[in-house]
Amino acid sequence: MKALPNILTSARLVIALFMFVALAAAAGGVPWLSERLTGDQQFSLQRWAFWAFAIAAITDFFDGWLARKLDAVSIWGAILDPIGDKILVCGALLGLMALGPNPLVILPAGLILFREFAVSALREVGAGKGIKLPVTLLAKWKTTLQLVAIGGELIVVSWGAFNLPQDPAIIEPVSWAVHGLLGVAAVVTLITGAQYWEAARKALT
Repeated sequence: MKALPNILTSARLVIALFMFVALAAAAGGVPWLSERLTGDQQFSLQRWAFWAFAIAAITDFFDGWLARKLDAVSIWGAILDPIGDKILVCGALLGLMALGPNPLVILPAGLILFREFAVSALREVGAGKGIKLPVTLLAKWKTTLQLVAIGGELIVVSWGAFNLPQDPAIIEPVSWAVHGLLGVAAVVTLITGAQYWEAARKALT
């Protein structure tokens, strides 16, 4: 049972990879396969990608909870968990932009990606010098905001795939709300990035 948290985390990595490939294929980015997809099959891949994202996001909560509940917190799990989060978020954002670049998505998505790569580099440098940068409470909320916002964006960009009402009176306010949430997530992401940056600077100077 104590291996269950790490199994869930590893499963998140696999599911995230499937989600990205499904989105890339639906967007026409997988040679040979994309060329042979019908419109219905593309829609099906978009739906599968969303549900894969949702399942992976849920495992992000349960792996940590189970690790604490089962007293199974491990160094491997502590390393793997943030990697799984970043792969899921980055893969979803890249797949999202592949499906159809949206000016209101590109900026916050880019800022989130830049922060994730920068913090990963800081963690790597810090680890090499024996310095740990623990996950803060705000960073945990950041991940939750990112996952909810990206999930919303996946629904908006796959609106037709889910056969949702095509009424602009519904689509427009939902789109603006989701774009706004992604913007908030990007701001919180940058704030936590600045916190890590300052913590690393103090520890390394």
